[in-house]
Amino acid sequence: METRIFNISDDLEDVLSKSADILKKGGLVAFPTETVYGLGANPFNLKAVYKIYHVKGRPKDNPLIFHISSIDWLGRLAFFSEREKGLIEKFFPGPLTLVFKSRIKSIYTFGLNTIAVRMPDNFIALKLIDRFGLPIVA
Repeated sequence: METRIFNISDDLEDVLSKSADILKKGGLVAFPTETVYGLGANPFNLKAVYKIYHVKGRPKDNPLIFHISSIDWLGRLAFFSEREKGLIEKFFPGPLTLVFKSRIKSIYTFGLNTIAVRMPDNFIALKLIDRFGLPIVA
């Protein structure tokens, strides 16, 4: 596995494009959130997702979190109530992960009918998710 390091003080748009391309090709990208750096992959490419588990030595029964950049994506990934919508509007973006009933195939949630979702409050993370065009699982 090749490791590339990008300096965000360089051309940020170029760094985001290269990082999004890595994700599109099934690679992993480390990206900042407001609390930690996540090791991210395309959530709908299971080979890429399994790379995260392998690299981190993470147990397969420990589901990953879907990182989104807009509430639109939340509606595509999960079912939520009006009450939950109030929490979402108050705390997203931010360092909060919410677990919902999943709308997507359980193969992408490791057999669970729930999905963990967060919207990081980090400019680079949000721009990377937008540039990639899909949520990033980390």
